[in-house]
Amino acid sequence: MIEIDENKIFEEIRSNKPRSVCISAPDGLMIYLEDISSRIKKEFNIDVFIMGDSCYGSCDSTNFEAKRIGAELAFNIGHTISFEKLGDRTIMIDAFDNIDFEPAIKKSIDALKKFKVIGMVTFSQYLHQIDLIKKKFEENGVQVIIGKGRGQLQDGQVFGCEFYPAFYIKESVDAFVVLGNSNFHGIGVSLSSGKPTFMIDPYAEEIIDVKGVAEDREKKAILSISKARYAEKFGLILGLKEGQFDTKKLLSVKRRLEERGKEVQLIAMREVTKERMSYFKSIDAFIQTSCPRVSIDGYTFNKPVLSSPQAEALLDLLDGKEIDDFLVKPHWL
Repeated sequence: MIEIDENKIFEEIRSNKPRSVCISAPDGLMIYLEDISSRIKKEFNIDVFIMGDSCYGSCDSTNFEAKRIGAELAFNIGHTISFEKLGDRTIMIDAFDNIDFEPAIKKSIDALKKFKVIGMVTFSQYLHQIDLIKKKFEENGVQVIIGKGRGQLQDGQVFGCEFYPAFYIKESVDAFVVLGNSNFHGIGVSLSSGKPTFMIDPYAEEIIDVKGVAEDREKKAILSISKARYAEKFGLILGLKEGQFDTKKLLSVKRRLEERGKEVQLIAMREVTKERMSYFKSIDAFIQTSCPRVSIDGYTFNKPVLSSPQAEALLDLLDGKEIDDFLVKPHWL
């Protein structure tokens, strides 16, 4: 059962007395927003905007859009981070899933006992359960380590692009367990750590080895780099979302490509899609600094579309260096 912290939303509205607010959430939680909006309007008699665009993470904060539409507070639901507020008006609202992991834990014990030490991580929905689940594993003879948080990440928490709690304990563990069935997070932990990685799915009540799908993603990422090696003209895409906007990084890649004799066209986009990029006929390959998972998760593009770590690997390849383990990093930003 999903529990959204509506009490915090109401407390913030009572405290700040905004004339209007906006709310956003990932696709899986969008179905709750109309009811939340209705309750806010009934209680406070203020305008409520539901942000209808995709909301993939804390990088999708909506301070700029909120200001533009006159919303004095913006509630980002379902992306728990170590900060309560992003920017001048975005409030982070927890949405936790209270499903019981016990049946899945029982079925996973035998598979995990062959590893001496397990690193345990999870994502926002299950972060509130991680300490309890660690205790249950240890009661069954499985030694567990939870890595420390850093930046926006709390202890044991990973994003699809940041893996600090996993990366900095990878030399102390033999494998990782990701609480929840999310290939998105499981693949990230596997590739960033280089360790065996398993997902504990509380709904299917099973343990899933992500090795096969992670290796497939890595092969596709390497293939894109290899194809981009022969490109003469690059399109460098600047992500326009608040949490993805990084001109410094983009211009650094531009300079280094030009130093190697490549032509560069700068492009700015909110969403990196095959359809939008199809208009750039003369460009041989793209590098985007917005979301690394757009490039790594096997989306179908007609031309190579590299993420930041892939771009760094490409530059090494152009200099005649090896590109092994280019994804084994604490983050892919």
